[in-house]
Amino acid sequence: MRSRLAGVTLLVVLLGAVLATLAQGETQQVGNMQLTVTAKLAPNKLPRDQLAPTSVSIGWNITSTDGSEPPKLKTIGIEINRNGILDATGLPICPYDRIQPASSARALSNCRPSLVGKGSFSALVGLEGQERYAAQGQMLVFNGVKNGKPVLFGHLYSDYPFANSFVIVFGISRSKKGAYGTTLSAELPANLRAWGNLTQVQMSLARNYRYRGERRSFLSASCPTPENINLALFRLAKTEFSFTGGTELSSTLTETCKVRG
Repeated sequence: MRSRLAGVTLLVVLLGAVLATLAQGETQQVGNMQLTVTAKLAPNKLPRDQLAPTSVSIGWNITSTDGSEPPKLKTIGIEINRNGILDATGLPICPYDRIQPASSARALSNCRPSLVGKGSFSALVGLEGQERYAAQGQMLVFNGVKNGKPVLFGHLYSDYPFANSFVIVFGISRSKKGAYGTTLSAELPANLRAWGNLTQVQMSLARNYRYRGERRSFLSASCPTPENINLALFRLAKTEFSFTGGTELSSTLTETCKVRG
């Protein structure tokens, strides 16, 4: 009996250690550059065999170990577990020219019905050869279309030292095989890279709404565990980043889900 209790206690301790690691995200280092990536599902208590509204928060932070400026981020890829479904059915489309150029307040005024996410960002800005300084701002994510295909518009706005707005266009692709069902991919626009070095982003995708009298969610998920198993550890997201100079880094972020009901 004591042996069995000791085994259970050890399992709980190990699970707690795993969860603590998950909360911290994953940090990688190449040379003097460090990249920390985080991802979180909320709520993580979900039905076993049907979809329920949820949100996914994804963030990254690019730093250096010696205080020098890290390489500039060029491209981003985010793969989401196939049990998380992105569905914009019934959501209005936000035209690109309604949010660029625009402040956060103006973009919201023009495209609030298309809003599917919010967040923040930081960048190092300044003229080449001069001391760089940190600029922060708000990130808004809108449902959009480009070249007839669905996209997400990540609108960035900073008012310091003067007003600047940029849009990162995330293409959306889907796969029927493998652990990940939806991929968001983007190349940072040239004007953003010329303005500064995007070093930190934190964004959360979520939107509940009504369409034709039916309640819908932009992001839905389930916790498909076997019967009698109510807790699962799974791969929530896979990220890929490329930088000037040719460095490429990828991370796999895990999360837990609990069966509801």
